[in-house]
Amino acid sequence: MPLAFVTGATGFLGLNLVERLAAGGWEIVALHRAGSDTARLARFPARRAVGDIADRAAVEAAMPEGADAAFHCAANTAMWSRRYAQQWRDNVEGTKAVLAAARARGAKRFVHVSTIGVYGHGHGLITEDSPQVAPVGLGYGPSKAAAEAAVKTAAGEGFPAVIVNPGHMIGRYDTRNWARMIEMTVKGTIPGVPPGAGSFCHATAVADAMIAAVVRGRPGQNYLLAGADASFVEVFRIIGRLTGRGVPKRAMPAAALRLYARLLTGIAAITGREPQITPAIADVVTGQARFSSARAIRELGYQPVSLEAMLEDSYRWMNDEGLLAA
Repeated sequence: MPLAFVTGATGFLGLNLVERLAAGGWEIVALHRAGSDTARLARFPARRAVGDIADRAAVEAAMPEGADAAFHCAANTAMWSRRYAQQWRDNVEGTKAVLAAARARGAKRFVHVSTIGVYGHGHGLITEDSPQVAPVGLGYGPSKAAAEAAVKTAAGEGFPAVIVNPGHMIGRYDTRNWARMIEMTVKGTIPGVPPGAGSFCHATAVADAMIAAVVRGRPGQNYLLAGADASFVEVFRIIGRLTGRGVPKRAMPAAALRLYARLLTGIAAITGREPQITPAIADVVTGQARFSSARAIRELGYQPVSLEAMLEDSYRWMNDEGLLAA
């Protein structure tokens, strides 16, 4: 029975990965923080371990010797500047600590979850060979780019580490990322549809590609996981059909969205409550980049899923969990 160590096991992608590993007959050691809600993780046959990813000693103590794979899913996805210092600790120092623990414990393969955000959200078709343009400084993109650099350094030193870069991920177990689009639609609180477009991926397909990367991934390589390119108007149109709710038919102007984000961020500076939209979020949802998953399809057997199927998966799960109740 193959043995997997998973960080971020109570999160959106972590739960999808644990589910797929369990279905594949893996033995699983699932790392989570002391304060994490483990109710959903408890549904799977995983041995739980508590630890902070930035605490190398704690991670090393939790990680079994000679694991067939260490999957690093844990990440801080904050898009508000007040969270950036903690985000750097989680994403950069945390990745370095998990890498060091995996090397010390003799993990046979390391699969690191990054983001398409390290390539930017501008225009045109992006592949793994495109330049990474995440700005220097603090923020989600820069922190994930710095984490990738640590992984690539380890790979260059002979450690078998692979990087996957999911697009805008949708699916079950999501309660706070793109699932907010479904929640806002059901509750009638959509402030407006963003004017951009994105490359979307299904969390289950991402988890399957990560498992495939244990055997088929090339150390030191990036694998873009996207597949469904769509405007946000199209996304909301599908959500409207699934939920039976009305949705805006046109996108709001990019300038208006950016102004709204600055206004909410200014209010948040006074109230201390995280804004629903920040300038960083506005940059993402006004972008027009498309991402090619050709390498992942060819080398990992990655199977992109239709946008409607992934949104339906997310909606049905949220409904079954009672997350859309009035």
